[in-house]
Amino acid sequence: MSAGAALALDAVAARLAPTTLDETVESAGLLTRTDRKYIIPPHAFHELHFALGDDLQVLEIDGRRCFHYESVYFDTPDLASYRGAAHDRRRRFKIRTRTYLDSGTCMLEVKARSGRDETIKERMPYAVADRHHLSPEALAFIAERIELPRGGHELAPVLTTSYRRSTLVDPRTRSRLTVDADLVCRDMSGREIALRDRLLVETKSPGAPVAADRVLWAQGYRPEPMSKYCIGMAGLDPSLPANRWNRPLRRYFGWLPERRAC
Repeated sequence: MSAGAALALDAVAARLAPTTLDETVESAGLLTRTDRKYIIPPHAFHELHFALGDDLQVLEIDGRRCFHYESVYFDTPDLASYRGAAHDRRRRFKIRTRTYLDSGTCMLEVKARSGRDETIKERMPYAVADRHHLSPEALAFIAERIELPRGGHELAPVLTTSYRRSTLVDPRTRSRLTVDADLVCRDMSGREIALRDRLLVETKSPGAPVAADRVLWAQGYRPEPMSKYCIGMAGLDPSLPANRWNRPLRRYFGWLPERRAC
């Protein structure tokens, strides 16, 4: 990761007015939402901040404005979660544990895409020590929300991602931006790919595009089909189709098809 991208994240987060976790959830909790993802260089992130001015606040917890995350993704032996996204099925799912490394807390998250292209996320508190496997309670939680063969007992960890994140909030539009740096995707054998020199910005809104989307569009950036899970799986597993992640893999991760089997 270049120092420029990491410094841009820290510099913008330091300039914004703080908001608390409770205020963020109240104004922009958005468990049902529309997401748009952009991969941008550091200077574009600075321009986004200048364009939005004082409309944004930054989530601050215990004096921290950038937080370290680790996610463990689970899938079936035939990779039903990955293939649902790869083939753009209207109804698909994603299952992961997400650990907030700074606080030592963890959540189990089940994300489903509705027929109206909305992301619905449900979650439950989870033991950090169990984050690499699914407990009976986790399987029961999943089975109530997603129909899987054998009630999800076939699910296994397939990919881990780690990154630093700041969360920006626009309380006027009930929207959020998450900004990620130092993204690393690692499979169970230890192979990895990483996002270098760029930031991953994701706008999260109740539906319609928000000010941040319009600023990025004016700068020439368009939403990318960017899923950390799918990018990691496609970039590391030569047997999987890259499909719509081919372009971001080539452009931002230095991926070439002939290197997949290496």
